[in-house]
Amino acid sequence: MTSLRKLGPSDLQVFPLALGGNVFGWTADEAQSFAVLDAYAAAGGNFIDTADAYSAWIPGNEGGESETVIGKWLATRANRSEIVVATKVGAHPSYKGLAAANIKAAAEASLRRLGTDHIDLYYTHFDDETVPVEEIITALDQLVKEGKVREIAASNISPERLQASLDFSERAGLARYVALQPHYNLVSRDTYEGELQETAARAGLAAVPYFALASGFLTGKYRPGASVESARAEKAGQYLESERGQKVLTALDKVAQEHDAEIATVALAWLASRPTVVAPIASARTVEQLPALVAVADLRLTEQDLAELTEASA
Repeated sequence: MTSLRKLGPSDLQVFPLALGGNVFGWTADEAQSFAVLDAYAAAGGNFIDTADAYSAWIPGNEGGESETVIGKWLATRANRSEIVVATKVGAHPSYKGLAAANIKAAAEASLRRLGTDHIDLYYTHFDDETVPVEEIITALDQLVKEGKVREIAASNISPERLQASLDFSERAGLARYVALQPHYNLVSRDTYEGELQETAARAGLAAVPYFALASGFLTGKYRPGASVESARAEKAGQYLESERGQKVLTALDKVAQEHDAEIATVALAWLASRPTVVAPIASARTVEQLPALVAVADLRLTEQDLAELTEASA
């Protein structure tokens, strides 16, 4: 049994890989989604990441599709108490931004779709600088007081606004962010490292990075001359053209071979070893894609492996 990791200063204990829910109701239909969720739970996984906006970008979808699929799965499996459910507010087409009234309404809608009376971890999806941090934190605190949210967190936020939010929580004695969801991976380090990571570290926040596999690039399936059928192939293919992307692939190949591990597992293990990181997020459209992701829980890279990967990605 994999040991769970403590999520920052909270009481939440999570599996070292968060399962991304962005594909549920998008590239994975309900049956596929249920199969992936079942396999993840069977592997010891307990941390599911979604957002109310998933997948509003698909013609015919309105947002909330992923939450609805997860809600049905939780209901049919009767395992709500075993799962840490994280969702986000601020980007749903009908609930844009972080005004207090919107946070309240969006949370109620998420609870309905998820078929639950509480959200374990509730993120602001994108910061809304038109709203004072005092208003945002007060609205989130209200949800915590009502028992509708256990812990609060932020994603896509500047170091300044993050610090201001933490300071206000302290001053006012209100709920305080326990986690941060940054864009962070082997080919995108400056999106987190530096001031944002330092702010998170000082505050003891847990980082739960998204795009942990760089839209699939860090699975190793994108190679010169290879064509990949994927909704995200164009984005991932761009990394191949960069010198850093090629160096990273070379280093991943070497380390993966030494450990007889999948390239994706190695990329996630590097990320999981970084300061503040508790659980990278990765999604699986099919059950076949899942083993390489959950294997991060058991792969132990050496200091030498980590140094090589860090250097290749510099």
